[in-house]
Amino acid sequence: MPESLRDKVAIIGTGITKFGEHWEEDAGDLIVDAVYDACKEANIDLRKDTDALWVSTLYDWSGMSGWAAAEPLKLFGKPVTRVENQCASGMDAVRNAAYAVAAHRYDIVIACGVEKVLDQGGRGLSQEILYWHPSLPWQSAPAYFAPCAIRAFKEWGWTREDLAKVAVKNHQNGAKHPKAHFRREITIETVLNAPMISYPLTLFDCCALSEGAAAVVLTRPEIAKRLVGDNYATIKGMALAVETQWPYFKPGWTGLSFAATVRAAEDAYKEAGITNPRQELDFGIVHDCFTITELMTYQDMKLCKPGEGAELIRAGVTAINGDFPINPDGGLKCFGHPVGATGVRMIAELTKQVLGRAEGCQVKDAKMGFAHNLGGPQAIAAVGIVGKPG
Repeated sequence: MPESLRDKVAIIGTGITKFGEHWEEDAGDLIVDAVYDACKEANIDLRKDTDALWVSTLYDWSGMSGWAAAEPLKLFGKPVTRVENQCASGMDAVRNAAYAVAAHRYDIVIACGVEKVLDQGGRGLSQEILYWHPSLPWQSAPAYFAPCAIRAFKEWGWTREDLAKVAVKNHQNGAKHPKAHFRREITIETVLNAPMISYPLTLFDCCALSEGAAAVVLTRPEIAKRLVGDNYATIKGMALAVETQWPYFKPGWTGLSFAATVRAAEDAYKEAGITNPRQELDFGIVHDCFTITELMTYQDMKLCKPGEGAELIRAGVTAINGDFPINPDGGLKCFGHPVGATGVRMIAELTKQVLGRAEGCQVKDAKMGFAHNLGGPQAIAAVGIVGKPG
């Protein structure tokens, strides 16, 4: 029988750079800043104490192979592995690092991620790295998700105002986070009147391009106590699910659920021993690449039944002072999405929340929360659950 990861891996250090435009820094500079901040918090010496490192990048210009981190950190002679799994790359790097620690192969490891994209030119995330369908072209990222909103409007009566409320909520939270790219509150009217990107998604229904890096230091609880006392969180469960990269061509595709998220959530909940996430968890951080994605994720993460996602945002359930806050950090809507860094940042944010030292909005009495990282055309999902030890 497979063993559970629950409480076998401690997070003792976190590092997050400011997300945004970094014209004077390269990917290596960002990695160095994030990793050294995490090591300082963990009370470890990078070269002396680190046994292995996993680094997440999507694009080759952000870094190839283990050199993406080994070169800027000068961490030579040790195993350094690059992880790429579309937009879920960052959390997958943490997942791989966590299982290596739980298996007692290494004592102290680092998982980090970075992306440097704004100086590459072009508009939107480059799709040069994607494998093309032999006869049908790729759509833009907004066009992947816009049909889901249209279908939800028809099937469940959701509206553009419901989507706008997601953006308003997340910007209210992100405006208070010192590391966020976009720190300005907006109104529903701002969202509705913004330029249309892919109907019904306007400019403010979409997350933006950004650059940044994040890192976490992982070890086992007995080592954590020696290094940081009780100032650590533990991983309760981590899961990854990969579906077809062409979901739209499947006859049964409806756009009303993301199969990868459903499967990853089920596996993570099972590993963490969670049967009622709405009652047993305190908050969540979701991959709000688009506002419709957040509402769909409420349902796929089993916080409500299908069709009820909009009711949560209407009733204020997922607001920072609601019964189940979602994206207290501001989400991708305020941080943007430097692909390799996003999932690592989410795990770092979970850790800060449960330790009561969140930057920006702190969830009241946060003991355990989940993070959700979605990649590609709704095709790859990672879910991580972090909480207080025990």
